[in-house]
Amino acid sequence: MDSRTVALIRTTFKAVAAEEGGSEKLASSFYATLFTDYPRVRDFFPAAMDSQRDRLVKAISYTLDRLEEPNKLLPFLAQLGRDHRKYGVEPEHYVAVATSLKTAMRRFADTEMWTDEVDRAWDDGLAIISETMIGAADREETPAIWSGTVVECRSVLRNLVVVRLRLDQPMSYAAGQYLSVQVPSRPRMWRYLSPAVPANADGDIEFHIRGVLGGWVSPAIVGQTRIGEQWLLGSPLGGLGVPRNTKRKMLMVGCGTGIAPLRAQIMSMAQRRINPKVHLFVGGHYPCDLYDLEMLSQLAVANTWLTVTPVVENDENPWWHVDSREPAREVPGMEPRRTGQIGKIVAGFGPWTDHDVQIVGSPSMVQTTKFRLMAAGTETKNIRHDPLF
Repeated sequence: MDSRTVALIRTTFKAVAAEEGGSEKLASSFYATLFTDYPRVRDFFPAAMDSQRDRLVKAISYTLDRLEEPNKLLPFLAQLGRDHRKYGVEPEHYVAVATSLKTAMRRFADTEMWTDEVDRAWDDGLAIISETMIGAADREETPAIWSGTVVECRSVLRNLVVVRLRLDQPMSYAAGQYLSVQVPSRPRMWRYLSPAVPANADGDIEFHIRGVLGGWVSPAIVGQTRIGEQWLLGSPLGGLGVPRNTKRKMLMVGCGTGIAPLRAQIMSMAQRRINPKVHLFVGGHYPCDLYDLEMLSQLAVANTWLTVTPVVENDENPWWHVDSREPAREVPGMEPRRTGQIGKIVAGFGPWTDHDVQIVGSPSMVQTTKFRLMAAGTETKNIRHDPLF
């Protein structure tokens, strides 16, 4: 796609999104058009559409920001295409989505802005996106959906559980990737979770889930998951990972359950003969949020290339947390615990200019940490995180 086409697409989208309530109006108009003109498509979506609308705009923005980076965008779109097989999506559904999105854009764009050239630019851009996703789905030979049986659900905190499943057949995913998951109590509500263990021949997989206040799915998982129930899982997504034989040192920063994909990578690396130096910062609001210190301690003791620094924002646990098993401040194999905002502390340990960086956590934590590292001299190209939607 040439730079002129990219510029036209970005300009019109940003003009619409920049207006007051523009993003919400665009998403609402898109879904209204899609469900009116193509009513059978409605069955692919959950009954509650609030979070779906928000994710749509973020996904469009993420894609448009990478139109001139085909080496990053096309693999991402291919992954989405493989993942969308779980819905039973056919090529005509991509046409429906593309047509409805362009209709919504044209409805809210300034009349003078939406020229014939802009119209063709959107056709070209949407065609590339659709063709990439359709082609990847057609070529894929793995299952569209895996089924997993819950074999363990362990409560770690009052709002955090560790769930282990045994898949109906092993899944090949790279440590650090994430999956879309659907639980029985929330049909058609797929949510992204990161495995906390590497892929294995037995098909065992583990997720760490914290209940989000006001969320639809995570509170149901924390409060309602039972041994023996069946979960559905989509194809693996994401590009985090540490290549074999890399000589670049690694900085990993994870907060809360964001430790899961980093932990999986470290466990995978521990099976290799040679690894680069890895410095892992694991953070939480309170000491009790550092729920996985025992495993991280074992990994740090067994692997001299791994350094782990715990970080908390408050030295004391909240009033509601009472646990006699609370780990000591000094944990074997780990650096002393630090107190403060994790992004500030990590940046203060720098410079990290000779490290590749991975950040996992809430969108606000990822952005804050990323900006602090960039301000301290770390190049943007060396910082990786999954899409924030």
